Amino acid sequence: MTEIAIVPIERLELALVPRPWPFARDKRAEIDAHFEALQRATPALWNGRVLLLHDHAITGAVFHGAYLETDYASMLAWREWNADSGIRNCFGMGALRGSDGAFVLGVMGAHTANAGRIYFPAGLPDLSDLDGTRVDLAGNVMREVAEETGLAPEDFDAEPGWITVLAGARIAQIKLLQARDTAAALAARIRAHLASEREPELADVRVVRGAADFDPMMPEFVTAFLTHAWGS
Repeated sequence: MTEIAIVPIERLELALVPRPWPFARDKRAEIDAHFEALQRATPALWNGRVLLLHDHAITGAVFHGAYLETDYASMLAWREWNADSGIRNCFGMGALRGSDGAFVLGVMGAHTANAGRIYFPAGLPDLSDLDGTRVDLAGNVMREVAEETGLAPEDFDAEPGWITVLAGARIAQIKLLQARDTAAALAARIRAHLASEREPELADVRVVRGAADFDPMMPEFVTAFLTHAWGS
C-alpha cells in the first residue's frame, strides 16, 4: 500500500518551469511502442501534451510546484513502469458533495486509459490550463466538472482552499464542491447528461455515503480523502 498524507492547503502556487525529462527522451522508442499497443486496445487514446510536476514544497499552508511539459504517452509509460521517482502527477479533482453529505463519483468509460476506475471529476493539467506560466488547477477542475458531469458553477459552492492528498507518485489537489441538490438528485442530473453525450467520458456515477460504499475500483487516495472528509 502507498503511504498517504492529507494536508489542508490555503493556496496553490504552481508554475510551468520547463526542463528536459531524460526518461521521455531516453526511452522514446519503448514509450512509442507501448502507446501504440495501448491504442490498439483503446483506439480513442490521444497523445496530447500534458504537465507533470518535477519539484514541489509545502511552506506553511501554501503548496508550491514546478511543472514540465511532456506527452501523454510518456506519462502513461512512466506511470506503468514506476519510472523516475522525482516526477509527480499533480492534478486537480472536484469533490462533489450533495446537500445530504454524500459524495458523487464518476465511473470512467471503457474508451479511457482509466476504464472502470471510480473517482471525482479530474484531468491531467495541460497547456490550456496555463495563464502565462501559472498553472491554473482551479480552472482545470471547473472545466473537468463541466465536461464530465454537465454541472455548472452555479450548481455548487467551491469551498476555499484545497485538500492535498500526497500518495506516492500522485498528488491530488482536491477542491470541495458543496452542491445545493442531494447526491441522488445530482446523480440523476449527471446520468441525464451522460445519456445526451455521443461519447461521454464517464460510464456512470456512484453515490458514496460511507465506507460501506467503497469499491475496489476507487484509488486509495480517493478513499483516504473520503474518510478524512467525513471525519473532519
